[in-house]
Amino acid sequence: MDLRIQETLKLEGTITVPGDKSISHRAVMLGALAQGTTEVSGFLMGEDCLSTIACFRKLGISIELTEGKVRIHGKGLDGLEESGDVLDVGNSGTTIRLLTGILAGQSFTTFLTGDSSIRKRPMGRITQPLICMGAEIMGRKNATLAPLAIKGGKLKKLEYSTPVASAQVKSALLLAGLYADGWTEVTEPAKSRNHTELMLRAFGAQVEEGENTARVKGRPTLLGRQIKVPSDISSAAFFLAAGAIVPEGALTIRNVGLNPTRSGIIDILSQMGAKITVINKANLDGEITGDVRVESSSLKGISIGGAMIPRLIDEIPVIAVLAACASGVTEIRDAEELKVKESNRLTAIAKELTKMGARIEELPDGLKIFGGKALKGATCASYHDHRIAMALAVAGLKAHGETVINNADIVNVSFPKFAASLESIGALVRVD
Repeated sequence: MDLRIQETLKLEGTITVPGDKSISHRAVMLGALAQGTTEVSGFLMGEDCLSTIACFRKLGISIELTEGKVRIHGKGLDGLEESGDVLDVGNSGTTIRLLTGILAGQSFTTFLTGDSSIRKRPMGRITQPLICMGAEIMGRKNATLAPLAIKGGKLKKLEYSTPVASAQVKSALLLAGLYADGWTEVTEPAKSRNHTELMLRAFGAQVEEGENTARVKGRPTLLGRQIKVPSDISSAAFFLAAGAIVPEGALTIRNVGLNPTRSGIIDILSQMGAKITVINKANLDGEITGDVRVESSSLKGISIGGAMIPRLIDEIPVIAVLAACASGVTEIRDAEELKVKESNRLTAIAKELTKMGARIEELPDGLKIFGGKALKGATCASYHDHRIAMALAVAGLKAHGETVINNADIVNVSFPKFAASLESIGALVRVD
């Protein structure tokens, strides 16, 4: 599928973006490990989250998909069953990493794989500490690349300092810690998103959080519950950026998840000079939500780095678009983690925005973007990365002429109705 975007002068309206991908994954996983039924509303019916459902079904968990809801019939901490087939996580890094943590505590062997992108992504950051906890894990290049074979067993508690701030690493170890005696503790160089900690607590686990530390007590009794998934701030970010850079208009995105470990994009837009406000705040089991309104704005370049990066790691491609449309220079540092996402996102967004007339210098750990140059339409590659495709679509709204994004169907990973949502607020979009 190709996505064709024309320069758009005005965006206006109120929309709801899909449910939070991170929370949707975790709701299925913890629902499967809980006793009784968990019902999830607002679940993201994207390809990544459906991969998680498919894997847990193969592990013996009954999961029903009804209109707007997912019902998971959990079997308790020790209720998973050995799969008769290889588990395929598709394109989902969250699925393979978090599931590896859970499987490390099982009494059977599981084989895990994914698509070509997943098979290139680093797994040693997960497998090394899990092996230290007592799991047996084999895989390509000394268990640092999928496919993986995981023979679970009785796990030992662990105190571990991660080399990078990564919610996937932290979550995998905390989930493994459910199967260990005592407390498993993970310390990060900066605090990453804490959806796992909040949801574990909601299901009944004992969880403690420090500034950059999270710990869970092993062998809890988790109980099924109702979960409401807020709208994904990483999906909302594309519309917040679009509303800020087009010449006229205002957008409101409803019920957005505003977890402080994820809401860096709101702070960045404010620092860049965007007219952005949050109203109707609420609290869902510790997850803060609200409606976010953005108006057409004059943006300025800023410096981004340090502890801010884990709070907006998925939003950096669209922040690069904001920077290209701002006055002055924006420098993004400490973002080398983007090199090992679905694509090398630093290289991908720099190369494609350069095609559109932006001036960008790729740095070893980030980007230097010289804003203010007029963008022009171009034919762009998606790199089979949903966030690159959507960021380029936002850039296309500001570019003179037509922008074509090849292989844009990858957006279905996290935002199945992305093009229709753009069209509903006045964007000139066509799908081929």
